[in-house]
Amino acid sequence: MRLSNKTYTITEYGGFIRGASLSGYQSLPERTFAALETFILANTAGAETEAIELLSLSARRGIGKIITARNYVGLITMTDGTVIEILPKIAGADISVGDTKRIFLEMLKTLKDVTFKDFNVSNLRTDKLSLFEIFIKMFLDEVSVLTKQGLKAAYMPVEANERFYKGKLLASQNIKHNLMNYERFFVRYDDFSFNRPENRLIKSTLHFLLKQTADSRNRHNVARLLTFFEGVDFSESYESDFSKCISDRSMSHYDKALSWCRVFLKGNSFTAFAGSEVALALLFPMEKIFESFVAAKFRKHLGSGVSLRTQDNRYSLFDSPTRAFALRPDLVLESGERTVILDTKWKLLSDNVRNNGISQSDMYQMYAYSKKYDADGIVLLYPQSDSVSKGGIRYASDDNVKVDVSFIDLRNVDSSIANLISIVC
Repeated sequence: MRLSNKTYTITEYGGFIRGASLSGYQSLPERTFAALETFILANTAGAETEAIELLSLSARRGIGKIITARNYVGLITMTDGTVIEILPKIAGADISVGDTKRIFLEMLKTLKDVTFKDFNVSNLRTDKLSLFEIFIKMFLDEVSVLTKQGLKAAYMPVEANERFYKGKLLASQNIKHNLMNYERFFVRYDDFSFNRPENRLIKSTLHFLLKQTADSRNRHNVARLLTFFEGVDFSESYESDFSKCISDRSMSHYDKALSWCRVFLKGNSFTAFAGSEVALALLFPMEKIFESFVAAKFRKHLGSGVSLRTQDNRYSLFDSPTRAFALRPDLVLESGERTVILDTKWKLLSDNVRNNGISQSDMYQMYAYSKKYDADGIVLLYPQSDSVSKGGIRYASDDNVKVDVSFIDLRNVDSSIANLISIVC
């Protein structure tokens, strides 16, 4: 059973400290803080990870060590059952944690490789469940659908020392096991069984989650679903069983459940993380989520006369002696002879910092887009910020480059996108 069911939640750029609570920081128990610190250090050492963008470790006089969330959001579950939940920072002093989770999940489902594109987020108890429990519920709902459609059986090879002769006698094994036992036969035969790799993986995932979930409804549903897999073994090798999974039309109803199995059994997210104290790390870069979400909303609202290109790579900064320094704007809108470039930036701007917090390198990038595409419009898109008083900002140069800074209200995103399209198209 779980040793802990405690969930600790912070938003992007929030911080954890150990021990006693302090205003502005979330307090973690000594053991949990140490485990999270070990996780950060383990991933800082590896070239394949980007731990500096995930969580940072620093120290401050009078406070001690601080673990700060950066631009990855999602969850980390520790081996003792503790859940670390990192939520996006969405503008609005009155926005609840439940609404933040709902907005995040709506954004997350637009990513190309996520498991739950068709899931109805409005049906989730985002105000009461942690992200981890929400993901568990999504998986359980998929398995429930699967069991109603019927588990698939298949002829599976069996090698066993049986009391009956069936299939093919394995001579060497038979001599080894039955030299003085004439009542048994060591044979290989095919058995029509539910004990196929897909079912083993689902049963193993259910067993894993039974020990991890702290929600009574989820625990009840896991126990109920395990009864459908009574004739199925637990997977002895996840990698081996995943490699044996059959992907064809007859097994297509298994696809979503198996995708969740990969998430829970292998910890699949955008980056591979290491750490013995961590049972599961599902962390996603908000830049990619925001970019994907905005593109999906543009596709929904654009009229038939406007084409949309994402991550367009037609141009490079230089063309001679070879193409070099590729330009790759997030969105390119084309309507007849008119071209508009839009680039998304996940950052809350503020009136209280220089240039509202817009980076100089981003503006260099927009200038290059304007020149190379001979664009009619250049737009930098940011999430709406309560710290910016203007509804939009326009920068213009004396050589006729204009860059508009616009904002997307994530609490009313469809209206924001429709209004923006009416202006730029």
